[in-house]
Amino acid sequence: QVYLVESGGGLVQPGGSLRLSCRTSGINFKIAAMNWYRQAPGKQRDLVASINDDGSTDYAASVKGRFTVSRDNARATVFLQMNSLTPEDTAVYYCNTRWRGRDWWGRGTQVTVSS
Repeated sequence: QVYLVESGGGLVQPGGSLRLSCRTSGINFKIAAMNWYRQAPGKQRDLVASINDDGSTDYAASVKGRFTVSRDNARATVFLQMNSLTPEDTAVYYCNTRWRGRDWWGRGTQVTVSS
């Protein structure tokens, strides 16, 4: 069974930072591409950042330059460092990977940016 468990969300003021973590099990993490998505209330779930097994990354235009995705293969964990947060970043953030032909999701972690 594949498990993805996010953590690190919370309430932060505009301009602040948070670091999300996603711990995985049940996959060969070293060869898995990992993604972060987010979903705001009433909106669709959007891709925020991706990191491939070779460490190459990609970002949505709205977060480029503010968010950084990274991975620790020894800990089978992917991270999302979020800086210069704005209220528009408020959403539930989900970890995702495609493994053995299907998508796997964590339960998400809430990020709220508000003064």
